[in-house]
Amino acid sequence: MVYLQLAVSLLLLLLGGETLVRGAVALATRLGVSPLLIGLTLVGFGTSTPELITSIEAAVVGSPGIAVGNVIGSNIANILLILGIAALICPIAVSRSAFFRDGSVAMLAAIACVVVCLSGSLQPMAGAFLVALLAGYIVYCFVAERVTGTTADASIDPGLAMPGSSGIRLPVALALFLAGLALTMLAAHLLVSSAIAIGAAAGISETVLGLTVVAIGTSLPELVTSVLAAWRRQPDIAFGNIVGSNIYNIFGILGITAIVEPIPVPPELLDADIWVMLGATALLLVFALTGWRLSRLEGGMFMGAYAAYLTFTVFS
Repeated sequence: MVYLQLAVSLLLLLLGGETLVRGAVALATRLGVSPLLIGLTLVGFGTSTPELITSIEAAVVGSPGIAVGNVIGSNIANILLILGIAALICPIAVSRSAFFRDGSVAMLAAIACVVVCLSGSLQPMAGAFLVALLAGYIVYCFVAERVTGTTADASIDPGLAMPGSSGIRLPVALALFLAGLALTMLAAHLLVSSAIAIGAAAGISETVLGLTVVAIGTSLPELVTSVLAAWRRQPDIAFGNIVGSNIYNIFGILGITAIVEPIPVPPELLDADIWVMLGATALLLVFALTGWRLSRLEGGMFMGAYAAYLTFTVFS
């Protein structure tokens, strides 16, 4: 029953995240909010809602391994697993603007995560600092797009991320948003409780579960978006989607979780996992810089690296 609960929670996370973002984008469109602002806030933060609610739920019930491991594991999976799969389907073009603006901020976020975690605990002050960095990033993107007059990046284009949202009526949009939020909250509760039960029964640490099962589960919206983008030969969306998600995960999810519930950082995360996240981010930027694309070979290298990481994490 516990494994069935885990499977149901993962399905609900995917359904809830998709419904929430679609409803939020349609709601904002009907209310006259600009597409750029929708993309920077609702789409970016909406796709990270599963990670947010799951980490807060885990922190509140006293499972820091899941709360922090979820964020670090999601960022690792986003790069090595999801971008690896997307690049294998179709080589991913990387625009220079996305690389220098979003890529540099993603590296800054990874470094900030390492610095905060090395302190041994996530306190409200550190959380507020991370959230302030996220606010600064959103403002910077908004101002930069307005000044240059260019359209929103593929990573934050709600038209590309949520096709068909503009035709949804206001009451339906509101109902979709609320239903998506409720589904995501329920799914997060089921996911955390089932992960804790499985860990206790099988002798697996909550940190390992947070880094693997929970992290991959909460990254399902990014996985679906990136794979579909690559399949439709719009792979540039995959790069922006993953980089943007990683920025939100650290600045937003980790920051808000620390504000809501101060949590200790499990020591085992500091041994290898946090450095794997930092290294994966750096490797992504190196691959992107060489030829301004992620090739199928590089995608295969990402997949191989993720398989090695999972093997090391589980058996160590």
